[in-house]
Amino acid sequence: MPADLAVIGLGQLGLPLAQAAVAAGIPTLGYRTGPERGSLTPAELRRMLARGFKPGTSPAELGRVRTAVICVPVPMGADGAPDLTQVEEAARVLAARLRPHTTVILESPVHPGTTEQFLRPLLEEGSGLRAGRDFHLAYSPARVDPGNRHFGPANIPKVIGGVTPACTESAAAFYGRLTDKVVRARGPREAETVQLLETNYRHVNIALVNEMAVLCHDLGVDLWDVIRCAETKPFGFQAFRPGPGVGGHALAQDLSGRTPHSLRMVELAQRVNHRMPQYVVQRAATLLNEHGKSARGARVLLLGVTYKPDVPDLQGTPAEEIARRLVQLGAHVSYHDPHVPTWSVLDRPVPRADCLYEATADADLTILLQHHRTYDLQGLSVKAQLLLDTRGATPTGAAHRL
Repeated sequence: MPADLAVIGLGQLGLPLAQAAVAAGIPTLGYRTGPERGSLTPAELRRMLARGFKPGTSPAELGRVRTAVICVPVPMGADGAPDLTQVEEAARVLAARLRPHTTVILESPVHPGTTEQFLRPLLEEGSGLRAGRDFHLAYSPARVDPGNRHFGPANIPKVIGGVTPACTESAAAFYGRLTDKVVRARGPREAETVQLLETNYRHVNIALVNEMAVLCHDLGVDLWDVIRCAETKPFGFQAFRPGPGVGGHALAQDLSGRTPHSLRMVELAQRVNHRMPQYVVQRAATLLNEHGKSARGARVLLLGVTYKPDVPDLQGTPAEEIARRLVQLGAHVSYHDPHVPTWSVLDRPVPRADCLYEATADADLTILLQHHRTYDLQGLSVKAQLLLDTRGATPTGAAHRL
């Protein structure tokens, strides 16, 4: 059976979409553009294949679909701007096989204006077709929260902005098969800016509580108790929690150089969040010193090195910088993570602890970086010589908290 849908890019953005489409009975082609991939167990893959999923790398297959959604990663380049290389590659491959009446949707996180000013010319020049007349083109921000058991594609509203009203309706008709609610934006720029606002909102609020964490430590105040009490307010407050840094695929964007006015609050939030790995290492070194040990030669165990709990994704994880800084101080770093069988930092493999409790007991300092569900924090806090909890997940008094 030929596929109706092509999901281009099978990472953390594309894979949930492919899963939702297959579950809705849509024959789906998963077109891989590179080594990026999401997390599928063999059993999940078998179920998807049985329901009409077809993984592929042949560009010819893209010419047979009715809808193509581009979900490739957009990392930050050296200049701080989004690197659109993979979007360009996906567009060129698709354009050469684009048929009239196809609906093309971009979901990758991009700056406002990218769909019309960057993607549209590539598709039109490569296909000889015109967006809005010969094929439909729209943007929809990806709202993916890996590991979230309460919200998924079916109950997360999808925002759609097409280059014409007909493009918006075509994209809305597609997403209407997957989700309970479709929200129509005025156009692709508005839809792209929705993604920008949502991402920056998260980063700014995390930066605020990260600064509060440093302040409260200096004041001898239990920030986690402060947050617990503050979140009882039924209006005007949403609880965010500090951590060792901010990872993930949706990076904060201040639009520096794109407009006369950059987002200064976002710039500041980026600086605050980027300092957190260094702060964690400083706290670790201080703890060791307070207990008569030096960071040089200390055995340090990192618990949970993914950027998010209960997922195997290492994209932008602050654990990498923390491990690198500890190694530079002369510490012997090892790690444990049930979702990461091997891990390298500075192109060198980091030793993985096989027996968690033995490794915790042997380590001079254990640092909880990610709170996976499988961790028995009460038991680990008993075993650990020193435990630094960067997530506020251990029982009160059982560890040193960030």
